[in-house]
Amino acid sequence: MEQRISLITLGVPDMDAAAAFYEALGWQSVPAQEGIIAYDLIGQTLGLYPLENLARDMGLPVDDLGHGAMTLAYNVRDKQDVAETLNAAEAAGATILKPAHDVFWGGHIGYFRAPDGCIWEVAFNPYSPLAADGAFRWTGYE
Repeated sequence: MEQRISLITLGVPDMDAAAAFYEALGWQSVPAQEGIIAYDLIGQTLGLYPLENLARDMGLPVDDLGHGAMTLAYNVRDKQDVAETLNAAEAAGATILKPAHDVFWGGHIGYFRAPDGCIWEVAFNPYSPLAADGAFRWTGYE
Protein backbone atom coordinates (compact mmCIF):
# COMPACT_ATOMS: atom_id res chain seq x y z
CA MET A 1 0.00 0.00 0.00
CA GLU A 2 1.40 3.39 -0.97
CA GLN A 3 1.64 6.03 1.76
CA ARG A 4 -1.20 8.37 0.79
CA ILE A 5 -4.85 9.21 1.32
CA SER A 6 -6.81 9.70 -1.88
CA LEU A 7 -10.30 10.46 -0.63
CA ILE A 8 -11.65 11.68 2.68
CA THR A 9 -15.35 10.86 2.96
CA LEU A 10 -17.48 12.61 5.54
CA GLY A 11 -20.73 10.90 6.45
CA VAL A 12 -23.12 13.80 6.90
CA PRO A 13 -26.70 13.81 8.17
CA ASP A 14 -27.86 16.59 5.80
CA MET A 15 -26.17 16.77 2.39
CA ASP A 16 -27.69 20.11 1.41
CA ALA A 17 -26.70 21.79 4.68
CA ALA A 18 -23.17 20.35 4.52
CA ALA A 19 -22.71 21.50 0.92
CA ALA A 20 -24.05 24.97 1.77
CA PHE A 21 -21.48 25.25 4.58
CA TYR A 22 -18.47 24.34 2.43
CA GLU A 23 -19.70 26.55 -0.40
CA ALA A 24 -20.08 29.44 2.08
CA LEU A 25 -16.38 28.94 2.83
CA GLY A 26 -15.68 29.42 -0.87
CA TRP A 27 -15.17 25.78 -1.84
CA GLN A 28 -16.35 24.67 -5.27
CA SER A 29 -17.69 21.19 -5.88
CA VAL A 30 -16.76 19.11 -8.89
CA PRO A 31 -19.03 16.78 -10.86
CA ALA A 32 -19.54 13.49 -9.03
CA GLN A 33 -21.81 10.48 -9.05
CA GLU A 34 -25.38 11.06 -7.91
CA GLY A 35 -25.67 11.12 -4.13
CA ILE A 36 -22.09 12.33 -3.59
CA ILE A 37 -20.72 15.85 -3.37
CA ALA A 38 -16.99 16.15 -4.06
CA TYR A 39 -14.42 18.90 -3.59
CA ASP A 40 -11.02 18.43 -5.20
CA LEU A 41 -8.20 19.38 -2.86
CA ILE A 42 -4.45 19.48 -3.40
CA GLY A 43 -3.71 15.81 -4.07
CA GLN A 44 -6.93 14.44 -2.51
CA THR A 45 -10.68 14.86 -2.66
CA LEU A 46 -13.13 15.56 0.15
CA GLY A 47 -16.42 13.76 -0.39
CA LEU A 48 -19.74 14.33 1.34
CA TYR A 49 -21.94 11.26 1.55
CA PRO A 50 -25.20 10.59 3.42
CA LEU A 51 -24.39 9.20 6.86
CA GLU A 52 -26.97 6.41 6.56
CA ASN A 53 -25.50 5.29 3.23
CA LEU A 54 -21.96 5.28 4.63
CA ALA A 55 -23.09 3.08 7.51
CA ARG A 56 -24.98 0.77 5.13
CA ASP A 57 -21.94 0.48 2.84
CA MET A 58 -19.79 -0.55 5.83
CA GLY A 59 -22.41 -2.96 7.15
CA LEU A 60 -22.70 -1.08 10.45
CA PRO A 61 -25.50 0.68 12.29
CA VAL A 62 -25.15 4.49 12.22
CA ASP A 63 -24.63 4.51 16.00
CA ASP A 64 -21.49 2.37 15.61
CA LEU A 65 -19.76 4.96 13.42
CA GLY A 66 -19.02 7.33 16.27
CA HIS A 67 -18.29 10.98 15.66
CA GLY A 68 -15.71 13.57 16.56
CA ALA A 69 -12.84 11.25 17.46
CA MET A 70 -10.66 12.81 14.79
CA THR A 71 -10.09 16.21 13.26
CA LEU A 72 -9.60 17.49 9.77
CA ALA A 73 -6.80 20.04 9.78
CA TYR A 74 -6.55 23.13 7.64
CA ASN A 75 -3.10 24.67 7.83
CA VAL A 76 -2.61 28.35 7.06
CA ARG A 77 0.37 30.45 6.00
CA ASP A 78 0.40 33.02 8.82
CA LYS A 79 -0.57 33.14 12.49
CA GLN A 80 -3.30 35.76 11.92
CA ASP A 81 -4.90 33.51 9.28
CA VAL A 82 -6.07 31.16 12.05
CA ALA A 83 -8.51 33.70 13.52
CA GLU A 84 -9.59 34.87 10.06
CA THR A 85 -10.38 31.30 9.00
CA LEU A 86 -12.28 30.62 12.22
CA ASN A 87 -14.30 33.80 11.66
CA ALA A 88 -15.14 32.71 8.10
CA ALA A 89 -16.20 29.26 9.35
CA GLU A 90 -18.42 30.81 12.03
CA ALA A 91 -20.00 33.16 9.46
CA ALA A 92 -20.71 30.10 7.30
CA GLY A 93 -22.51 28.35 10.18
CA ALA A 94 -19.78 26.60 12.19
CA THR A 95 -19.53 26.60 15.97
CA ILE A 96 -16.20 27.74 17.37
CA LEU A 97 -15.01 25.14 19.87
CA LYS A 98 -11.76 26.87 20.79
CA PRO A 99 -10.67 30.28 19.51
CA ALA A 100 -7.25 30.96 18.01
CA HIS A 101 -4.49 30.53 20.61
CA ASP A 102 -0.80 29.78 20.94
CA VAL A 103 0.16 26.20 21.78
CA PHE A 104 3.11 24.73 23.65
CA TRP A 105 4.95 23.52 20.55
CA GLY A 106 5.16 26.99 19.00
CA GLY A 107 2.13 26.93 16.74
CA HIS A 108 -1.16 28.79 16.77
CA ILE A 109 -4.44 26.85 16.46
CA GLY A 110 -8.20 26.91 16.90
CA TYR A 111 -11.09 24.47 16.41
CA PHE A 112 -14.56 24.61 14.92
CA ARG A 113 -17.41 22.15 14.48
CA ALA A 114 -19.00 22.25 11.01
CA PRO A 115 -22.80 22.03 10.83
CA ASP A 116 -22.39 18.39 9.75
CA GLY A 117 -20.68 17.64 13.09
CA CYS A 118 -17.15 17.23 11.74
CA ILE A 119 -14.45 18.94 13.77
CA TRP A 120 -11.80 21.01 12.03
CA GLU A 121 -8.51 22.29 13.39
CA VAL A 122 -7.13 25.47 11.86
CA ALA A 123 -3.39 25.65 12.42
CA PHE A 124 -0.36 27.77 11.77
CA ASN A 125 2.73 25.61 12.13
CA PRO A 126 5.92 27.66 11.83
CA TYR A 127 7.92 24.44 11.36
CA SER A 128 5.86 23.24 8.37
CA PRO A 129 5.58 26.09 5.86
CA LEU A 130 3.07 25.47 3.08
CA ALA A 131 4.05 25.20 -0.57
CA ALA A 132 3.09 28.07 -2.87
CA ASP A 133 -0.06 26.14 -3.90
CA GLY A 134 -1.02 25.48 -0.26
CA ALA A 135 0.20 21.88 -0.14
CA PHE A 136 1.17 20.64 3.33
CA ARG A 137 3.74 18.15 4.48
CA TRP A 138 5.05 17.66 7.98
CA THR A 139 8.58 18.74 7.09
CA GLY A 140 7.35 21.81 5.22
CA TYR A 141 8.27 23.29 1.87
CA GLU A 142 11.23 25.65 1.63
